[in-house]
Formats: sequence, structure tokens, C-alpha cells
Amino acid sequence: MYLVRCADSTLYCGWTTDLEKRVRAHNSGQGAKYTRSRRPVKLVYAEEFAEKQEALSREWHLKRLSRAEKLRLIEKTGWKRNGAGV
Repeated sequence: MYLVRCADSTLYCGWTTDLEKRVRAHNSGQGAKYTRSRRPVKLVYAEEFAEKQEALSREWHLKRLSRAEKLRLIEKTGWKRNGAGV
């Protein structure tokens, strides 16, 4: 489950089994319809789950958070992929 920040500063939440491939897809215009006109996107948060259903459930819950709550989650965790973000 992941969050990306779009070029217009909006946040998009989704799930995938291959995070790097999915972010590349968003940035090439092959990702979600929402992100196609809001490129480039930057990965700002991700969580890993053992089961697909867990990721889908977490995505469902995150999509119901307000923008402010999502931003607090990102800031609170200080999430960085490989220490530098993606």
C-alpha cells in the first residue's frame, strides 16, 4: 500500500505487489487515470503486508483519511525509502 504526491501536490493512495514498477507506471502515464494528468508523482509513503487483503483493507482506511491526516502520517513516520525517498 502506498501514497504518492502528484505534481499538483495532491496525494494518491493505491496498492501493488511491485512498488517501483507501479511508481514508474504512474510516471509514464500507464498508472491510474487520476495520476495521468498530474505527473510526475513521487513516492512519499508505503507499508508492506503479507497478504493482499491486508493491503486492500489498509488502502480503504487510508483513503478515508483527510489530507491533513495523511500528511501527519507521512511526517510522523518520517518515511523514507532506502533512507532517501523515491
